[in-house]
Amino acid sequence: MPGWSVTRAFERRKDARATFNAAGSILDHLRRPANLPSANPTRSLWTHSSADANPLAREGSYGPLTTDADICIIGSGITGISVAYHLAEAVENQTIDLDVPLRVVILEARDFCSGATGRNGGHLTPHTFYSFAARQDRFGADEAIRSSALEEYTASSLVNIIERNGWSEDVDLVNGGNVRLLFTEDEERETRADFERAKHAGINLDNVQWLTRDETYGTPYSAVKLPGHNIWPLKLVTMLYQHAKQCTGEHFDLRMHTHTPVTSITRSQSEGSNANLKYILSTPRGPISCLRVVHATNAYTSHLLPSLAGPDGIIPTRGQIIATRASVGKALIRTNSWSGNQGYEYWFPRPLGPGEERPLIVLGGGREASGPQFELYADDDSGTNPVVGKELRDFLPTIFQGKFEYGTEPEMEWTGIMGYTATGNPFVGPVFDFSTGEKEDFKRQYIAAGYTGHGMPRAFACAEIVVQMIVAELTGTQWSCPTWFPERYLTHNRLKHKN
Repeated sequence: MPGWSVTRAFERRKDARATFNAAGSILDHLRRPANLPSANPTRSLWTHSSADANPLAREGSYGPLTTDADICIIGSGITGISVAYHLAEAVENQTIDLDVPLRVVILEARDFCSGATGRNGGHLTPHTFYSFAARQDRFGADEAIRSSALEEYTASSLVNIIERNGWSEDVDLVNGGNVRLLFTEDEERETRADFERAKHAGINLDNVQWLTRDETYGTPYSAVKLPGHNIWPLKLVTMLYQHAKQCTGEHFDLRMHTHTPVTSITRSQSEGSNANLKYILSTPRGPISCLRVVHATNAYTSHLLPSLAGPDGIIPTRGQIIATRASVGKALIRTNSWSGNQGYEYWFPRPLGPGEERPLIVLGGGREASGPQFELYADDDSGTNPVVGKELRDFLPTIFQGKFEYGTEPEMEWTGIMGYTATGNPFVGPVFDFSTGEKEDFKRQYIAAGYTGHGMPRAFACAEIVVQMIVAELTGTQWSCPTWFPERYLTHNRLKHKN
């Protein structure tokens, strides 16, 4: 029976990694800025499972456009909405004390949360110790520890917010942990080495479980299990936005305009007066004036910040996902989230809905089958790659023999555009020209983007850092980096020659 092959996948990944490492020379012709998000994206399970799956889809797309704001947030995914949430919390907690409301506007090119957040695999799992040795060797022990701390902080913060507000059922929160299958002896050896290095560095790994082949639910592989959650990402972002919106009042004003793409940003400044510096954001619906800008567009960042185009910046990279039905009942399909092939494939069974007997599995990955460009520099999510689609269709029937049938067509298939960086590290903090280091033209602009396919356990906390910086600026205080945040993510450490 034809199926997915461990050997073939590893060979393809090796070729793809070589292409990525050589991107600066091979793909010079693709140093163009990203396009705006496509107007007719594929339909994802999260955004189109039902007619009311995305109640905020066209929020603010009709009627008058806000023309003046204190802060404009570009992007309505997990980063942009987290910025709005943290700003609302800062006002609510009186961290910011203003005489007039802080006016915040979110601008989205398409439907609400229609980018990578509305298209990802639904995992909320800190990687804890994965790749710890490589990070420690490259960036030092402190930075490697901070990487783990950031992801733990993000996941625990979100889970605490969900549980404190009683949102668990609203966002389909499932605490099943994550099982990573180890397909080869080399992979298991490297994973155990990462574990030992992280443990020696002082990271608490008491909740990590090592599973033998007899404990991995019918697969022929050993595995490691980490604490983790599954989630409906669009629903989480919807709840965060609605929570922030409820804070609107005497000291805070939040508005959102979907289907309002920002096409350019220009400065408007009275001669010699930084206090009067404003930005004009151009949109097809008219201009918006604001004092501060937050770039939360991830893969599409270079459309407005062209110095982040190319291999030293943020590379749009297309991912593909299917939703496919198991051929057996829930009793034989565990509720864990899963990953395999060193995380290149990731999947989890959805909770059973009314009348369902066999779980629906959300599975993403397969880019290693797409050819030497590995879907790098692909910023169009209006179609799918049939080669990747075949890889995904064959994967589960091969790994879980007897639980999935070859030839079964998925119930849904879609793509999404991720923002990759050469180091895997996002850009967080003040914006400047990342090719020259020039800052003057970008005062009061901020960015949190470039999560390299691992945004859910990082974006919420990265957004918090940006808000901390804005609050420090508004209150005339000095911002200092928290001990849980990697300093190498900060933009002043991310000049192109250091990337």
